[in-house]
Amino acid sequence: MATPLLGAESLHLEYPTRVVFDSVSLGIEEGDRIGLVGRNGDGKSSLLGMLAGTIAPQSGRITRRGGVRFGVLGQTDDLDPAATVGHSIVGDRPDHEWAGDPAVRDVIGGLVSDVPWDARVGELSGGQRRRVALAALLVGEWDLIALDEPTNHLDVEGISWLAEHLKRRWARTSGGLLVITHDRWFLDEVCTETWEVHDGIVEPFEGGYAAYVLQRVERDRIAAATEQKRQNLMRKELAWLRRGAPARTSKPKFRIDAANQLIEDVPPVRNPIELQRMAVARLGKDVIDLEDAGVSFGDRTILRNITWRIAPGERTGILGANGAGKSTLLGLVAGTIAPTSGRVKRGKTVKFGFLDQQFSQLASIGSDRVREVLARTKTTFTIEGRDHTPAQLLERLGFAREHLSARVDDLSGGQKRRLQLLLLLLDEPNVIALDEPTNDVDSDMLAAMEDLLDSWPGTLIVISHDRYLLERVTDQQYAILDGRLRHVPGGVDEYLRLRAAQAGTTGARDVVAQATATTTKGADGPPSSSVEPSVDPATQREARKAMARIEKQLAKVAAREDRLHHEMAEAVHDHTRLAQLNATLGELAEEKEMLELEWLECAELVG
Repeated sequence: MATPLLGAESLHLEYPTRVVFDSVSLGIEEGDRIGLVGRNGDGKSSLLGMLAGTIAPQSGRITRRGGVRFGVLGQTDDLDPAATVGHSIVGDRPDHEWAGDPAVRDVIGGLVSDVPWDARVGELSGGQRRRVALAALLVGEWDLIALDEPTNHLDVEGISWLAEHLKRRWARTSGGLLVITHDRWFLDEVCTETWEVHDGIVEPFEGGYAAYVLQRVERDRIAAATEQKRQNLMRKELAWLRRGAPARTSKPKFRIDAANQLIEDVPPVRNPIELQRMAVARLGKDVIDLEDAGVSFGDRTILRNITWRIAPGERTGILGANGAGKSTLLGLVAGTIAPTSGRVKRGKTVKFGFLDQQFSQLASIGSDRVREVLARTKTTFTIEGRDHTPAQLLERLGFAREHLSARVDDLSGGQKRRLQLLLLLLDEPNVIALDEPTNDVDSDMLAAMEDLLDSWPGTLIVISHDRYLLERVTDQQYAILDGRLRHVPGGVDEYLRLRAAQAGTTGARDVVAQATATTTKGADGPPSSSVEPSVDPATQREARKAMARIEKQLAKVAAREDRLHHEMAEAVHDHTRLAQLNATLGELAEEKEMLELEWLECAELVG
C-alpha cells in the first residue's frame, strides 16, 4: 500500500465573482507523478497554492505527513535581487562541498550553464532568473515537489533535461511530483497520473497526456450529447497521437485497442497532398529562397551560409537553443532583417503573416472592442469546405460571447494570443511564421489552434519550445547549430542527440570550473571572441583516446547485435520473446547512433 504524503479534504475556495472549488478532496502518495491540466482560469494555480499552503481555503483542511519536505516553484520567485546567482542556488555551502555533489553539478549544468555565476539576480533577464529559481529548488532535498509552469523560458534541450531529471530524481515508489504545464510532451514524458481541473472539481485520469486524451474521449463519448464540438476535437487529437507519434502511444499505459476503435472513422489530421496543391495555386512554385545567407551584428556572427529553399505548402519547425538565431532566421524570411552576406529571394505572390511574442499586431487596436475589430475583417473564412464568420472562429478558439464586448487591452494573455492568431488568418497570408505561439495558451486552446492550422493551405514556419506542438503541426524540422541551418530527419530526438554530442561530457564540469574560478579570480576574465580557436595538441590527444574508447564500445555493441539476431532467429515462434528482443535491438541501435555521433565529434577535433 502506497504511503500518503499529503491529503486534502472538502476544500472550498471562492472569490467575489465565482466559486473556484467546492468540497474537493484528494491525496498525493509516494510515487505519484501528477500533471494538472485545465483551461486558464479554472483554478490550477489556486489548487497548487492551497496544497502548498500559500492560499488559504475558506473551509476544508490539508494534512501533510510528519517530516515531509515540500518544495514549491510558483509562477513568481522570492529571489533576492542583490544576491549573486551562485549564492541564490547553493547558499553559503563551501565550493568543495557542492562541487563534489554530482546531483548539484547536474542541476547547475542542466539549467544555468550559460548564466554568469557571480552576476546579481536583479541584472538577469526574466528567463535567466526563472532558471536560477528552478535550479535553487532542485538542488534541495525534497519528498514532494510542486512546479507551476516550470518549462517557461526553457528551450527544447532544457525541457528534455528537466524531464529526465524528474524521472530519475526519486525511486519509482518514492517521492511525489505535482506539475502545472501547457507542455503536453512534458506531461506525457513525466506524469503517471493527470488531474483535470474544471467546473469546480478535480477529475483524476490514469497516465500522462496521451492516456488522458483517450480517457477523456471515452468520457465524452459516454456522456455524449453536451460537448459534441470538444469531443470531435479531442478525437482528432487522439487520431494524431495514435498515427503520428508511435513512440508515445506504444507505452503500455495507452490502451491501443480502445484507441483504435475510437478513431476508426477519423480521417488523418491533414491531407498534405491537397494542402500542397492549394498552396501552389495560391503561391506559385517560388516562395522564399535563402542562398548562402548570413547575418552578423558587428563582430558577432549569428547565422552563416544558410541555404534554404522554402516550398509552397511546406510546414517546417525550427529548433535551436536560446540565442541560437531562430528569431533572426525568421527576420531573414520575413524581410525585417537584411542578410550581411548572400541573398534572399521572394516570390512575387508571397503575402507574409507573422505572429510574434510581443502582440505587436494588437498595439494599434488596444482601445477597440473585440466586436469592432471583427467587424472590420472579411466576412467569412473557409475551413474544411465550410464558411465560418469571425465570431464563430473566435468561439471555436474558446472565446465566450461576453468577451466580444471587451476592449483588446483588457483581454488576458491567452485571449490576446487567440485574437492575434485569428486576425492573422483572416488577413489571408500564404506564408505564416509563428514565434512561440504557445505562450499564455492552455492545452485545450492549443488543440483548437492546431485544428485551425491543420486546414490552412499555405507555407508554415514555427519556432517553439513546445515539442508537442512542433511535432503536431509541422511535417519536418530544421535545427540551427553553430549558426548553420541543418535538416534533422529524426526530428527533436535527432536534434537532442546532436546537441548532446556537440556538448560532450564537459558541460557540468565547465560550469563548476566557472563557478569556483570566480572565488579566486573575481569577475574579470579573458574577453570573449567570435573567432573559433584552433584545437591544441592536448585536446587532440584526448580526442584520439576518446575515439579509441568509442571504437571498443562500438565493437561490443556490434557483438551484442549479432547475439540478438541469433536469439531472434531461435525465438521466431515465440512472439512475446521476439517483441522483447526487438525492443532491446532498438535500444542498441540508439546507443550505436549516439556513439557514432560522439566519434564523429572527436574526429573533427583530431582533424
